Amino acid sequence: MAQKGKKAAPAAPANKPSRQSYSLPFGKPNMMLFALGLLAVILGFVTLSLGSDTLAPILLVLGYCVIIPAAIIWKDKRKVAD
Repeated sequence: MAQKGKKAAPAAPANKPSRQSYSLPFGKPNMMLFALGLLAVILGFVTLSLGSDTLAPILLVLGYCVIIPAAIIWKDKRKVAD
């Protein structure tokens, strides 16, 4: 017969998540490329406000369409191998 008044202890969770360190997916080369792209965009808007018809669009397209996407796509070969 079952004993009255005593409750069974709850079972420990079987798949308790372990604490893992989290690192950002972007490294120093990515951040440097992003900063360069941001600088190109800022310079593009500054030259646009000064009335440039050729340099401003070149800087803006380079920043938005080339450098910033390259900063997102770039993967460090040493970090991938580890």
